[in-house]
Amino acid sequence: MTSHLRCDEVTVRFGGVVACNKISLDVEEGKIIGLIGPNGAGKTTLFNVLSRFQDCDDGHVYYRDQQIDAKNTHDMINLGMARTFQNINLFGEQTTLENILIGAHHLIGNPYSNMLWLPSARRNERELTDRAVEIAEMLNLGDELDNPVKNLPYGHQKRVEMARALAAKPEMILLDEPVAGCNDEETAELKEIVKRINSELGITIFLVEHDMAMVMTVCDYIYVINFGANLAQGTPSEIQSNRDVIKAYLGEDDE
Repeated sequence: MTSHLRCDEVTVRFGGVVACNKISLDVEEGKIIGLIGPNGAGKTTLFNVLSRFQDCDDGHVYYRDQQIDAKNTHDMINLGMARTFQNINLFGEQTTLENILIGAHHLIGNPYSNMLWLPSARRNERELTDRAVEIAEMLNLGDELDNPVKNLPYGHQKRVEMARALAAKPEMILLDEPVAGCNDEETAELKEIVKRINSELGITIFLVEHDMAMVMTVCDYIYVINFGANLAQGTPSEIQSNRDVIKAYLGEDDE
C-alpha cells in the first residue's frame, strides 16, 4: 500500500476542549477513502488540519511521506492537494467558466509575460481554458459555462466547486460533504462524478460525508471517529456491521 496522506496521533485543542485526540489514519493512493462520525466528532477540524487550514497541537501529518506540519495552504496546492468546502464559496456574478479557472490561478505562469500579453501567456491561457472546458464537460456543466453561477441550481454549484478544485491539477482532493443539501437526483449524479474523478483521472479522494448511502457506495475504505478519537476503520461492509459504530450513531445500549 502506498500512502498518499497520513496523520499520526494528531491532537487539536481549543482551550479546554480536545477536538481531535490522537487521531491516526492513512489515505491510500488511488483510492476513495471516507471519514464519518456523529456531529461534533471532530471531522471538520481534522480535515482542516490535513489541508493546513488548522495547526495541530501534537502529532504529525505527512503527504507522500513528507512531513507537512509547517506548510501553509498555498504549499498544499503546489504539492498536489486540493479541497472543497462544506459551505459553497463561489463568485456568484462570475460565470461557471470563470469560477473554474480561478482554481488554476497558480498555473498562470510568468506575471511579466501576462502583463505584456506575450505569445507564451496567450498560449498558456488557451491551455488552461481548454482544460477548464474539459473538466466542465466531465462534470456535466458544459451547457452552463457562460452562465453566472448565482443562477445555477444548488447541485450544479456543488459541481462548479468540485470543478474548480480539479482545475488545480491535483493528485488528491479532499471533499467536505460533497452532497450536503442536495436532492436525491443531484446526490446520485454527484456519486457518479466522484467515482469518475477517481477512476478516469486517477485522483485520490478523501471525503467527509453525512450521507451514509453515498459513503458506503463510493468508498473503498472508511475511518470512523467519535468524540475526537478513532473509533473504527474498515471496508464499507465491515463498518456497517461494526457494533461500536452502530452504537455511536444510534445510541444503542450494550446487550
